[in-house]
Amino acid sequence: MAVTTPRATLDARSLRADFPIFEQLIHGKPLAYLDSAVSAHKPRQVLDKLRDFYETSYGNVHRGVYALSERATAEYEGARHKVAEFVNARTAREIVFTRNATESINLVAYAWGLTNLGPGDLVVVTELEHHSNFVPWQYIARRTGAGFRMLRVDDGGELDLGDLDRVAAAGDVKVVACNLVSNSLGTVNPVDRLVPWAHALGAIVVVDAAQAAPHRRVDVQGLGCDFLAFSAHKMCGPTSIGALWGRLELLEAMEPFNLGGHMIRKVQFEETTWGDVPAKFEAGTQPIAEAVGFGAAVDYLEGVGMEAIERHEHELAAYALERLADVPGISLYGPPADRRAGIVSFNLEGIHPHDVAQILDMGGVAIRAGHHCCQPLMARLGVAATNRASFYLYTVPEEIDRLVEGLHKARAIFG
Repeated sequence: MAVTTPRATLDARSLRADFPIFEQLIHGKPLAYLDSAVSAHKPRQVLDKLRDFYETSYGNVHRGVYALSERATAEYEGARHKVAEFVNARTAREIVFTRNATESINLVAYAWGLTNLGPGDLVVVTELEHHSNFVPWQYIARRTGAGFRMLRVDDGGELDLGDLDRVAAAGDVKVVACNLVSNSLGTVNPVDRLVPWAHALGAIVVVDAAQAAPHRRVDVQGLGCDFLAFSAHKMCGPTSIGALWGRLELLEAMEPFNLGGHMIRKVQFEETTWGDVPAKFEAGTQPIAEAVGFGAAVDYLEGVGMEAIERHEHELAAYALERLADVPGISLYGPPADRRAGIVSFNLEGIHPHDVAQILDMGGVAIRAGHHCCQPLMARLGVAATNRASFYLYTVPEEIDRLVEGLHKARAIFG
């Protein structure tokens, strides 16, 4: 892994100058963007890289012997190496470019699950999962006849690890799918405890890192998991590209997910053979410019410092929980600040989350309102939806103050 010197702190106010989106007014007010958990904004460094690539270096990759194609191929594969170093992969061959974390998880569910699961086997997810790491496993379990179980959460929004023995007794555990950070509550899950438990049972561990990779140092070798999925658009990068990291030996043993184009080695009437990993999983024309932008986003985050980003968001989460606790009629969900990332979910008594979000929007404050693609978790919390404020490297405390002011206004309007 590339050696970087982590910054102790970051200056969010200075970093905001890198993001053109903050130069506009929303309903006549400065934009307070508190929805980075759904997607992050893009710095000029990434936007400039995309424009420069399209203007000077664009060509299809791994196909031409002319200069533009070779230049584009070098940029594309260079981005793969950056992403590999970012998560401390053993080799860049363990990085497969996909459309997003959702496709990464589906790739594993189909390409590994359909071959390796059957009656008597067990797929285990958690009650904190985004639908993208829940529904594919539910579907594949039913297609293969495998069982499907869920690790419950306690009243504080954290996994109940006392549930492990009950789950293990229900069948032959083959897959454990969990997120590293909950997109709804910000809970940091104990993957370091789940991995050895799963491996002792002979299971693979699939980690959804979509909410972790943008905000904290992710080390796949340190985690010990078998697959890890994340998306560029939550990391200040382009949409429509993500990555799957997988152990090389597992990727090599898996069947392909999509067929055609670049993933082919040789096609004959009698038989078609597949290319080497990662080409085997990158059918058709790849997201070339998006990958280059992904690499630029990695450069940007490393320049800021992942440790500094994590520390900044932890401070914001603690400040937000303190300020929000003073709002009358508020219900806060999830663990204490020291065990969560920069995400805070809440409800105001008697006011629908969509109404709260609309009032906040009129003041230029953007939050998410809904079930956050976590309907099993919402059922556990006993609500249909929540409000969610989420923070990133460009978030400043004054935006949390504006959030609180907007909640008081919402109470006054609907009270």
